[in-house]
Amino acid sequence: MDKEAYKQKQEAQLKEWQAEIDKLKAQTQKKSAESKIAYEENIKKLEEKKEEASEKFKALQETGDERWEEVKSEFEKKAEDFKKQLKDIFS
Repeated sequence: MDKEAYKQKQEAQLKEWQAEIDKLKAQTQKKSAESKIAYEENIKKLEEKKEEASEKFKALQETGDERWEEVKSEFEKKAEDFKKQLKDIFS
């Protein structure tokens, strides 16, 4: 996969993650007060992970060939952190 296709794929992934966060926020409104607090804490952690991935994605977009693989690897680690956090919420 070339760099441009990779960037487009990851940008779409970030948008999908934001949609997941928005969906979770909407579901929070249906929770009891006690579970709502825990749910909101999980969403906050998820938002932090998404923001970290977004920052790495921005760096990836601005990176030249010499650091591409390094920054791509950093982005992918942040993406995995987000996916793990999302999985933890639902398990």
